[in-house]
Amino acid sequence: MNEPAPLGDERLREAVIAACRELTRRGLTYGTSGNVSIRRDEWRFFVSPTGMPYEEQEPADVPLMDLDGRWFGCRRPSSEWRFHRDIYDARDDVGAIVHTHSRHAGALACTGRGIPAFHYMVAVAGGVDIRCAPYHTFGTQELSDAAITALEGRRACLLANHGVIAVGADLAAALALAGEVEYLAAQYAEALALGGVRVLDEAEMRRVLEKFRTYGKQDAADPDLAFGGSALPDALREL
Repeated sequence: MNEPAPLGDERLREAVIAACRELTRRGLTYGTSGNVSIRRDEWRFFVSPTGMPYEEQEPADVPLMDLDGRWFGCRRPSSEWRFHRDIYDARDDVGAIVHTHSRHAGALACTGRGIPAFHYMVAVAGGVDIRCAPYHTFGTQELSDAAITALEGRRACLLANHGVIAVGADLAAALALAGEVEYLAAQYAEALALGGVRVLDEAEMRRVLEKFRTYGKQDAADPDLAFGGSALPDALREL
């Protein structure tokens, strides 16, 4: 641990701290129970320090880790550093990871449930459902291995009796997805309470996933949609 952290990474460390504070602001975690990381390069990532109140963190408190499990800095990394490391090692598409203990998703996880296709928006996590990884003690390699399996073909999963992992190309995407998972979990919990939950079949979810490939893209093709120009027609300007 006598090797210095690379210079010029203040912005990435600040982003980790800002994301940690955002978890609390959005009600996605409580105290210091969540953790956040951001990829620095192919071999290294910054991760939130263990057990330190978010409001007290400074950029120098955010340790750097590599995929060999070495850390650099003045504070130890999150106790969940293993699944951060292993997800980055397994997934080239992941640029940031958010782990939460959000209320409704945590409640579902405590029953061993994932989130099935009760609503088409489940596809936001990348698949036809959101899986729940089996329980293992926090911070262990067993938990990391289970999370990697649950995340295959997905961008989020629940962890039994624990919480949520959400990944994204960047921290904004990972945070947004963690929020979407919590909202879906809340809806699903309410639907379970009402009873008779309807689950969409896989064929429909595959259609939804295909539509999600162009969702939000301004240049997406739609044969039934015609572009009429960026300015309103003269007849409409007076209305």
